[in-house]
Amino acid sequence: FEAIIARRPDLHRAAVFCGTGNNGGNGYVVARLLREWGAEVLLVLVGGKPKTPDAITNFYRAAMADIPMVVASLLTEEDAAWILGADLLVDAIYGTGFRGELSLEAEICSGAMGKGSGYKAALDLPSGLECDTGRIAEGTAAVDLTITFHAEKPCHGLAPQLCGEVLVADIGIKE
Repeated sequence: FEAIIARRPDLHRAAVFCGTGNNGGNGYVVARLLREWGAEVLLVLVGGKPKTPDAITNFYRAAMADIPMVVASLLTEEDAAWILGADLLVDAIYGTGFRGELSLEAEICSGAMGKGSGYKAALDLPSGLECDTGRIAEGTAAVDLTITFHAEKPCHGLAPQLCGEVLVADIGIKE
């Protein structure tokens, strides 16, 4: 959140795309902090309900903060227009465990991110980029900023054209 605000202190509207795992949980945290900061936020749920304990906890915290949520498979034209016009687009769909191809929902959301005019940030890595190999799934959107946790991952050096600026966030893990 702090890294995003430092780079875009004038933002007003943000769309945050959240997957079902811990990366989605991180997205819910960013959405809540953006809302508390004063931004208008739309959460886009990709792949269904959160599945990990951290994602579930932070989903409910975002819900209690009255952040509007839409299901990616049910996006309306109005939702799409809102997303495309947002000042900030946050990718928290897939994290370091991603392998293979983007789901249809994730590919549609990644496409919307790619077409959006706002600043684009990914949490840990752009969804569709394989962490260890740097393999890029079709439909993966490039971002302006990747905020990764604990340390850079191999993919950041293997696919820098997708990652933009890479910032390592200390989350308290020892060497």
